[in-house]
Amino acid sequence: MANSYNDIVRVFKAFCDENRLKILEQLRVGEKCACDLLDYLRVTQSTLSHHMKLLCDADIVKGRKEGKWVYYSLNFDGIKRVKKLLEQQLNVTNANYFNDK
Repeated sequence: MANSYNDIVRVFKAFCDENRLKILEQLRVGEKCACDLLDYLRVTQSTLSHHMKLLCDADIVKGRKEGKWVYYSLNFDGIKRVKKLLEQQLNVTNANYFNDK
């Protein structure tokens, strides 16, 4: 397999939380300051940091520091890799699989 199981686990872990899905929804419209995400989610800074670390580790989001704040945006190269990884995981090799159901 081209990707390690650890890569797959990181991606699925990034998607398996409601707050992380809300963060991705916010980032789809453009870059957001951590302060804006804190206000939107109404979580503590440490909770937001935890969520952002998981999203960044999965290569879905990237951050850039400006002053005391971090600005987050979608990582489009990483998203392409995630899409490919998910397609590989969901690829059914048996052409008759769906015909048998």
